[in-house]
Amino acid sequence: MQKASGIICIIAGIFGIFAAGATLLFGGMGAAFDADGANTVIGLGWGGVLFSFIVIVTGSVTISAKTKKPAIATIIASISGAILGGGLVAVFMILSLIGGVLGLFGIKNNDTVSP
Repeated sequence: MQKASGIICIIAGIFGIFAAGATLLFGGMGAAFDADGANTVIGLGWGGVLFSFIVIVTGSVTISAKTKKPAIATIIASISGAILGGGLVAVFMILSLIGGVLGLFGIKNNDTVSP
């Protein structure tokens, strides 16, 4: 279940980056036309980029992790990205949250780890 969790998180992070790019595009267009709140949308886009990268990194670490810490970090990054990344990014952060929960339950805390 660890490998599935990592793959789900990596895919969600990649799509999250594309969604954050779309958010940045809409924010930039809004700023070009002097729309109210365009700077907020641009900030949400950069937050989405940041947390999508964090989800990719923690998801890839979860694949071969021996502890639950990377899965917990993925869950925290997913929740933070859903809040601070905007609406488009939030859809994919929910997917990475599911991957983080899978990773949390897929890792066993045993003293002996088989290869």
